[in-house]
Amino acid sequence: MATMTTPDPITATRIAGGSFLISDPAPADCFFPEDFTDEHKQIAETTANFAINEIMPASDSIEAKDFSVTKRLLKEAAELGLTAIDIPEEYGGLEMDKATSAIVAENISKQASFSVAFSAHTGIGTLPLVWYGNAEQKKKYLPKIASGEIVSAYALSESTSGSDAVNAKTKAVLSADGKTYRLNGEKMWISNAGFADLFTVFAKCAIPDGPDAGKEKLTAFLIERGTPGFTQGKEEHKLGIRGSSTCPLILNDCVIPAGNLLGEVGKGHHIAFNILNVGRYKLGNAAIGGARMALNNGIRYAIDRKAFGKSISEFGLIQEKIANCAAGIFVGGAVCYRTVGLIDKALAGVDKNDTKEIQKRIEDYAVECSIVKVWASEMLDMVVDETLQIFAGYGYVEEFPAERAYRDARINRIFEGTNEINRLIITGWLMKSAMSGKLALMPAIKKLMDEVMSGPSERVEREGPLGDERNLLANAKKLTLFVAGAATQKYMTQIADEQEVMGAISDMIIEVFAMESAVLRAEKIAAGQSGEATDISVAMARIYADKAMAVIELAARKVIAAVAEGDMLRTQLTILRRLSKHDSADTIKLRRQVAQHVLKAGKYAI
Repeated sequence: MATMTTPDPITATRIAGGSFLISDPAPADCFFPEDFTDEHKQIAETTANFAINEIMPASDSIEAKDFSVTKRLLKEAAELGLTAIDIPEEYGGLEMDKATSAIVAENISKQASFSVAFSAHTGIGTLPLVWYGNAEQKKKYLPKIASGEIVSAYALSESTSGSDAVNAKTKAVLSADGKTYRLNGEKMWISNAGFADLFTVFAKCAIPDGPDAGKEKLTAFLIERGTPGFTQGKEEHKLGIRGSSTCPLILNDCVIPAGNLLGEVGKGHHIAFNILNVGRYKLGNAAIGGARMALNNGIRYAIDRKAFGKSISEFGLIQEKIANCAAGIFVGGAVCYRTVGLIDKALAGVDKNDTKEIQKRIEDYAVECSIVKVWASEMLDMVVDETLQIFAGYGYVEEFPAERAYRDARINRIFEGTNEINRLIITGWLMKSAMSGKLALMPAIKKLMDEVMSGPSERVEREGPLGDERNLLANAKKLTLFVAGAATQKYMTQIADEQEVMGAISDMIIEVFAMESAVLRAEKIAAGQSGEATDISVAMARIYADKAMAVIELAARKVIAAVAEGDMLRTQLTILRRLSKHDSADTIKLRRQVAQHVLKAGKYAI
């Protein structure tokens, strides 16, 4: 794999981050699994085979916290080039596109504890150096990270500042001669802490000069294991991902060279937030891989399990669960790869050494990254829950795979910023972009308000197998803009304090993006081929659109009831009913169609 070249950048039209509410992209504008190059497919196969043949057989040792096994597997992954995707070639990396990195994250995630170790090493443990390290730091560490000689980790969270990372208590003080920093404090919940060799550690540090001189702001440092004053605490005993290492780090007069400063003093928040955007979409891809693994286990069990004289896979309520899970994975692939495709398109042509521009362009898709994180982690929870239910009593027993998958999935709603924080980011970022004029959301909201207040407009009928879903999607966007406009009129600049309202609007935004992604992916499949693959993809898009609209309508009611009363409330509810009105699809028939397709294949297949 080390001889692979970077795939050509996606050439479709570049779409601005967060613009999906006010645009109408075509399938050709979007990147989905159906667009994988031969090289992408080869990497996916290589990674999946490694996970199945090397990682899975070592599961018992991994879960027992035998970190020598985890380190050995990381070294073997490095020999395949899997740890070098995001590292520049000049430092021993492969320097490939973000789609490749996402494909690896998805296909290596068959064993959750190892997936966490791998992601902490290759993602949040590596990218701070790639983007913010100086030439000397990169030359010293990146080749060893790429080869698996050393394992990296990322230490941001503290016991009193998990989501509120910028309020860290850990302090770093520059010596009088300017040659060293002395760090004191404690970091919590650090993945890979038990065996990592290099840590990116965040601490408050006084800015030496300029208008903010003397103010303490978040700053990043590189600390090697074995540095005096740097120790790890005991391994945490966790609900899930028990085979991953999670420890506190204790800094007690830990002295490091001044050259271990990463980036600039006081700019640590830039490092933290930019790295988290990448971590969020990678987490989404890992969730898709975990969901597929869980569903495949459930499908095999359902086929083999007999009750009342036949396979339980023949029962309608079991087929309903299987179909819901399959549709979730299909939509997940659309949501995740559409996002990473947007990022790859934005990075096409950017100077690889212009890290500031690279970060800026990735940050433009902060909303999409947060959507991926929230949506995929919650989809995974649904899949592992339904899979456990298919296993029934056996699902609660450790020797069967459903039990561990159920426990392991739960952390994903906390990792990389809690889903609550990410929901606030989604709505807050879009509203900030609207207020600043970065996105033309305010004119779109005003136009929509004028339209809906003037009464019913002429219905535009869309053709094709997903014509009804296209109509549904158009109204879902209108309803989301309408509700956001009503909430903004009510609360103005104080809307950030109304977290329940922000969260409900975020749910609407998330579902619009997911619904649109599903429809666009199914349309792209339909345009490229005919037959069962097209029929099943259309069925899954229709299943999801029906569910998404129900979520959107419920969230809209919640917000409208909070922002209006009396005649205005009744008027806005009338508008809600008009925009959400639609003929229900026969989802029972559609779910049976999807379930029978994957049961026939014996696994998730599209």
